[in-house]
Amino acid sequence: MTFSVAVAGASGYAGGELLRILAGHPDFEIRTVTAHSNAGSPLIEHQPHLRSLAHLTLAESTPENLAGHDVVFLALPHGRSAEIAAQLPDDTLVVDCGADHRLEDPADWAAFYGGEHAGSWAYGVPELIVGGQAGGTAGGATKQRERLAGVKRIAAPGCNASAVALALGPGLHAGIIEEQDIVAVLAVGPSGAGKSLKTMYLASEILGSAGPYAVGGTHRHIPEIQQSLRKAGAQAPTLSFTPVLVPMARGILATSTARVKPGVTAAQVQEAWEQAYAGEPFVQVLPAGSVPRTADVLGANTVLIGVALDEAAGRVVTVLAIDNLYKGTAGAAIQSANIALGLPETTGLNVNGVAP
Repeated sequence: MTFSVAVAGASGYAGGELLRILAGHPDFEIRTVTAHSNAGSPLIEHQPHLRSLAHLTLAESTPENLAGHDVVFLALPHGRSAEIAAQLPDDTLVVDCGADHRLEDPADWAAFYGGEHAGSWAYGVPELIVGGQAGGTAGGATKQRERLAGVKRIAAPGCNASAVALALGPGLHAGIIEEQDIVAVLAVGPSGAGKSLKTMYLASEILGSAGPYAVGGTHRHIPEIQQSLRKAGAQAPTLSFTPVLVPMARGILATSTARVKPGVTAAQVQEAWEQAYAGEPFVQVLPAGSVPRTADVLGANTVLIGVALDEAAGRVVTVLAIDNLYKGTAGAAIQSANIALGLPETTGLNVNGVAP
């Protein structure tokens, strides 16, 4: 069976990455692409790398244009998805790549986004550890994919949020790290902010430079990270989160650390992470002593994690690399859609990166 697909926000970075992956998906047929200010122009003017989709023209992002498809991907700024999604048929699989449906607590939405909370959808990180009890064994954890099968509404994750949650979830579930005093510093590429024309994203501003932003607990992914860490076994995790804009188009290198519990050894740390992701097609824990680079996951749905025990500091250190546009956004959305539709989870998704 072939599923008809529409992509809203198709002229942006996330929309373009969705289309690039969907173009090679054997079970999806891209029929409609939409945009806001770019409506009426050929898709190829805005996504010149998508040569196989040169026949498509951008329509307006209206519920009328998006309805009538089996699957709708919404790659829209926060606050734009909810209104459109509410007008789409209940039997349409809708995957929101924006923030509108990620947070479960209306108070979190009010504090970090403002405006009316649109409600939460099934969270689109299949590998996320959920339903566990702190102190249990990571090998016996359930995963978020079990909550995605058969659903019709999916909230794709924030790229930074999924990076930190996947990095630290195993330690919390296994009960070997503390939930207080978690620190995450992320080197991120500017494509995660979309195509917005802001001075801080200009090449002349970022080339040869690195600059932090949303410092001091103000980044909107913080409550999303804490929400995921609670599902992994934490009760009230505290998090210091600092993203740093660096001169690479794509990628996230997340260094996340947490206090280790007394008596935990480096071997136990490595084992907890390996058990947590054993058998996962897209999340791989590197051998002890190895750490990943963003170059290793470029253009792939792959997550690479290196983990170490800093005995002198009493902290577990994790280093995680993902492509923010692929696994961080579009790949997670399509992977989750595969599960919801009963397709093999890996269909249409690549594990091999691009090098050099």
